[in-house]
Amino acid sequence: MKNVAVILAGGTGKRMGAYLPKQFLKIAGKSIIEHSIAIFEQHAGISEICVVIHSNFVTNVEHIVSEAGFSKVHKILCGGKERSDSSLAAILAYEKEPNVNLIFHDAVRPFVNQRIIDDVVSSLAEGKSVAVAIPSTDTIFKLNDDKCIESVPPRDYLYRAQTPQAFSCETIKKAYDLALRDPNFKASDDCGVVLKYLPKEPIHIVEGDENNIKITFEQDLAKGENLIDL
Repeated sequence: MKNVAVILAGGTGKRMGAYLPKQFLKIAGKSIIEHSIAIFEQHAGISEICVVIHSNFVTNVEHIVSEAGFSKVHKILCGGKERSDSSLAAILAYEKEPNVNLIFHDAVRPFVNQRIIDDVVSSLAEGKSVAVAIPSTDTIFKLNDDKCIESVPPRDYLYRAQTPQAFSCETIKKAYDLALRDPNFKASDDCGVVLKYLPKEPIHIVEGDENNIKITFEQDLAKGENLIDL
């Protein structure tokens, strides 16, 4: 099977409040997206990398890929308004190729590590659909419409989602084909699409890492600098 890392970088970073999307902000002198691409570039189990980006920033990615010498980046695609649009762009780009796995990763999670990718690739080799997550250390409240506590789910069954999320191209395409026929389809992450439209497809959990953080707010940049120092 051909393992393709799909770096989802279509966001415009409004929550960060910066003049550039957050994936282009720098940590330790390199853009966040460069750190993310580099992790997959270095992994022997990754055959190819596809970057999905807003059309306004394609040239930015082309420059980063050229300057860093990333040889595995074979496709730079334009994403859409929702995350699901970006995933779908990658699915359509690879749907006609046989034996392809798509490994979807948030560009703004630059600290995914080789062990996580190892485990994802190994699970894919066993024919599994895969999500990365870590156990919740906090108690979670489920609220009702009045913003009052309705229930307290057992923490043993609660995990915090990270990325990558990975599937055979055939599986994720089948899920999106069904989703796009649904007039009530609401965009969600790829696991959510598979879970709803292919309910008999088990999605196996690979243990994530506390350092596999998502850079969302300005203060997260400082956390990222600290992780680089470590």
